[in-house]
Amino acid sequence: MGAIEAPSGDELLKVLAALGNPHRMRIVAALAGGRNYVSGLAREIGMSRPLLHMHLQRLEAAGLVVGTLELSDSGKAMKFFEVAPFGYALTPQAVAEAARTLTDRAPDGRTAAPPGGGGAQDGTAQHGTAPDEKEETQ
Repeated sequence: MGAIEAPSGDELLKVLAALGNPHRMRIVAALAGGRNYVSGLAREIGMSRPLLHMHLQRLEAAGLVVGTLELSDSGKAMKFFEVAPFGYALTPQAVAEAARTLTDRAPDGRTAAPPGGGGAQDGTAQHGTAPDEKEETQ
C-alpha cells in the first residue's frame, strides 16, 4: 500500500465529524466485515432503517462508505453498503497541515463563526445539546 495522502482541513473535519458518533462507528465496524444491505444491517446493529439511513448518508458524504442499488432475483431494489478504503494518519503535524487548508465553511456548509467570536463552532447548540443527540431519539 502506498503513502497516505493528507486530507484537506475540510475533508478531515467531515471524516472526524462522521466518526464522532458511536452509531456511525458501529456501522463502519459492521461493514468492515463485508458489505450488507440496509435491512440486514439494521437488524445486525439493532437500529431502525430511517435512523440507519441518516447515519449512512453522513458516512457516505464523508467518503467512508459507498452505497449501490441492486435488484434481487425477485426484482426488489436493495441498497447495499460497504466500507470505502480509507486511511488517515492523525498526528499533530497532520492536524496542523490540515488546519492551514481550512476554508470559511463548516463541514455542513454553514459559515463558520470567527475565531473567538460568538456561536458554537464545535457543532454544539447554544444550550449544550449536540446535534446528533436529537437524531438518536427519533
